[in-house]
Amino acid sequence: MRKLKLWIIPAVFFAVCCVLNLAGCLSEGELERIVKPALMPLLCITTLAYLLCRGIVPGRQAALLMTAQLFGFAGDTMLIGKGFAFFAGGIVLFLIGHIFYMSLFGGISWKGLKLWHWVAAIAGAIAAAAALALIIGVNGVMLAPMGIYALALMMLIFSGLAGVLRFGGATWWIILCGALLFTFSDSLIAVRNFGSLSPFMSGFGVMSTYLLAQTLLAVGGIRLCKNCQKKG
Repeated sequence: MRKLKLWIIPAVFFAVCCVLNLAGCLSEGELERIVKPALMPLLCITTLAYLLCRGIVPGRQAALLMTAQLFGFAGDTMLIGKGFAFFAGGIVLFLIGHIFYMSLFGGISWKGLKLWHWVAAIAGAIAAAAALALIIGVNGVMLAPMGIYALALMMLIFSGLAGVLRFGGATWWIILCGALLFTFSDSLIAVRNFGSLSPFMSGFGVMSTYLLAQTLLAVGGIRLCKNCQKKG
């Protein structure tokens, strides 16, 4: 087997674990909970292996991407637990992961934006986050933290949208689609916890969109790493 193809090994393991996880969601058994902690580490290993096999020296961009993935792993693991403390801990860990994603994507797409761009983006993000929290029905002690988390999701979307509008190309569309799917998946989780959601959507719906979102963000991040190395 050629060295350039070695990244396929962790990628296959990741794909198999995704299938097992989704199968566990459909069967509503323990398989989903057993496999879930392996998902993001395998995606992180695949990311690193692909970069190395392509001769790309992992730099700041790769570090931000893989750190975000590892916080996704921590969040996944935390959300396996039951109760408010585990849910709140998972939200915090995913929020930190989003900050690393925004540092990677927004660090490129936000450069050179004018003040009015920022005012419009932040105002729109706050309005969207507030609307999302109200639609879902979040209230009480979780209103503020869920609002902050929703704001982070909106800014992640803005980082992808800014890249699409400024640079175009498949890479930024992939990132934007990943951010949108992440937001949709997390919205389903919020509805599940603060409202009512069918068993199918609360399990399979959440995980299928989440896994696709993380995969798209990984692909987009890898493409950015490749582009940065070419320019360097």
